[in-house]
Amino acid sequence: MVFLSTALLPLLVPLLFLYLYLDTRTRNHHKKGFKVYPILGSLPEFLKNRHRYLQWTTQVLRESPNNTAVLSLPGTVCGVITANPENVEHILKTRFDNYPKGERVTTILLDFLGRGIFNTDGELWKVQRKTASYEFNTKSLRNFVLENVTVELQTRLLPIFSRASETDKILDLQDLLERFTFDNICKLAFNVDPGCLGGDGTSGAEFMAAIEDAMVLISGRFMTILPMIWKIKKLLNVGTERRLGECIARIRKFADEIVQFRLEAKDRTHNEDLLSRFIGVDDNNSTDFLRDIIISFILAGRDTTSSALSWFFWILSSRPEVQKKIINEIESVRSQSGEKTVFRYEDLKEMHYLHAAISESMRLYPPVAADSKECLNDDVLPDGTVIKKYWFITYHTYAMGRSESLWGKDWAEFKPERWLENGVYRTENPFRFPVFHAGPRICLGKDMAYTQMKSIVASVIERFEIHAVDKENHPKYNLSFTLRMKGGFPVKLRARARDCI
Repeated sequence: MVFLSTALLPLLVPLLFLYLYLDTRTRNHHKKGFKVYPILGSLPEFLKNRHRYLQWTTQVLRESPNNTAVLSLPGTVCGVITANPENVEHILKTRFDNYPKGERVTTILLDFLGRGIFNTDGELWKVQRKTASYEFNTKSLRNFVLENVTVELQTRLLPIFSRASETDKILDLQDLLERFTFDNICKLAFNVDPGCLGGDGTSGAEFMAAIEDAMVLISGRFMTILPMIWKIKKLLNVGTERRLGECIARIRKFADEIVQFRLEAKDRTHNEDLLSRFIGVDDNNSTDFLRDIIISFILAGRDTTSSALSWFFWILSSRPEVQKKIINEIESVRSQSGEKTVFRYEDLKEMHYLHAAISESMRLYPPVAADSKECLNDDVLPDGTVIKKYWFITYHTYAMGRSESLWGKDWAEFKPERWLENGVYRTENPFRFPVFHAGPRICLGKDMAYTQMKSIVASVIERFEIHAVDKENHPKYNLSFTLRMKGGFPVKLRARARDCI
């Protein structure tokens, strides 16, 4: 009998797992949230869907009670993903101190972002936040933003568009917008013009390519089943980690050159840009720390704005009725101000429909689709979800923009009107629309970003029609820090008839 039992053991073990699997499938059929398997947790579903992570998690949250679900993977990886505004407010404001970036996120991003503002907590974050806030709160900054955007538009972007419209050339609009915003943030924050859009900045172009590759490779770390895998690859300097190391070396080289240039110029010129404030606040700040500041703000100023604009122009290319309303608004503002060439800050403030259209685009295509924190101590979220110490918690901005409970049955429709009240733009609750984050870490550059985007869109759309080359297919997502289009955004441009303006 003992021999028989021993002989049958190899057969009984798979049968036991089959029973548990089928039993789990049956129970999960009636239970909303991520499917959970014995021992493996949600790993099978994660592996099956990680290439379409946003769509998969959005669907799960949509079908889950309170738009919240627990995700568990083998080992210590366990956490909560939520699209519930009350939960978002809880982690970003009410219990802010209990939900820092955390060790998991900062470790993954450390060799890329270092100790810059987007990868720190506590006192180091507060110091950087306070220093940066002085720069973003000045009226001179607003004027500087408009001046820089206008110069970049008039001397670089619009001439490129004009030449392309005359020759029927196909342009990668996503790439051009990334180059535009890269030049702009460098001039604004560091008083350096890399000339990337103009084609005369070799080092800037190399930096751009390196940072794009690095963001994809770093994002891959978050999708790794076991953190030990990427750490071993990094230790051995092989595969994706070797490529990432090469990218980071190029990124640091570019940032170090800016730091060195500015430190040498400190005593000869009086500058009031962002980098100067960090140099001035403490002469003992290391060059590595200043380099981290540069990389963090380039990432924030380049990628988020260009992502938002790329998706906005893609949406606009198939909606002539929206274009017409924006053009009518521009015409009305022009006639009232009397200004025929550039847009003043006061002019942009009056463009309520354009502001609403950009917000509606970011609702559906938020530049940062999701963001994660770490729970320091056991807690219970407002919707009753229990979260344990050291679990991660992700608020899913992409899923929130596609939630029927938040936006109604017409959530899938592009309707700028949902943001307007008597023709005036209505500000949304930031915990319901956390595109610019919310709470103490809300984006300092929010107003600057809207000013920049409205200026770019208004200047482009009154002069050109933008037509997507591939109108039939939805662009695929590139797994990165920001919601980028995989393969770029090929377009053709036509000069707009002047009687349409």
